[in-house]
Amino acid sequence: MTKMRAAANHYGRDVADSIQSNPDGVIALDPELSAIWDRAAPLLRVRDNDAHTLYAFGIARALLDFHPEADAAVVLPAIMLHDVGWSQVPPGEVLQAIAPGGGRPDLVLLHEKAGARLAAAILTESGYDPGKIPAILDIIDGHDSRREALSIEDAIVKDADKTWRLSPHGIDTVMDWFGLDRGQALRLCSQRVHGHLFTAAARSVARALSGLESVTLWPQRQRLLEAPADQGAAQGDSQGAGDSR
Repeated sequence: MTKMRAAANHYGRDVADSIQSNPDGVIALDPELSAIWDRAAPLLRVRDNDAHTLYAFGIARALLDFHPEADAAVVLPAIMLHDVGWSQVPPGEVLQAIAPGGGRPDLVLLHEKAGARLAAAILTESGYDPGKIPAILDIIDGHDSRREALSIEDAIVKDADKTWRLSPHGIDTVMDWFGLDRGQALRLCSQRVHGHLFTAAARSVARALSGLESVTLWPQRQRLLEAPADQGAAQGDSQGAGDSR
């Protein structure tokens, strides 16, 4: 569960007035893409693909900052719609397509073809720029099976899709997909991401994410998680008492 509210205010003062309303790096979903999401969301309720899509969208949006030459009007709807085709695969067979040591390439191709068809309908119904739609559909139809990138837009979509696996949500999701502990999931995701990305920016993001997850597994970090919540405060009080003598 992502922490959304503070459990305490150790500082004891309200600092809200010092926080900018729109600092660099914080993104929002514009109304046009929000309307596309509303149509896509019911088709993404398979194996947590809805949350995966939103996080991958966030990664793609960040990667665009490093590639001003890329067309965001192609990248962002493509990443938002890239997995709608899994809705056309029987739920019990979805994980067979991507299972370690196995795989069903036929199902991967099926979800790409179906995804392009469904995306075309969603984009048309949403009144999206018809001049952008062919490039978006080309990306969706091949985003998993095609080993090369057709364009910088395709590269960003592919990279965002893969890099998600190393995010906290990605690791959590892969753990439950295959019954893995966190260390196994991190190693599996690392071997499927590192060495398979197209852009330098995505490679840097992926390295940072796997580094953070690695630290989570260190015994030093685990001991901190196991320590009583008030231990740090107690130590601070003890130190303060010593200083006052």
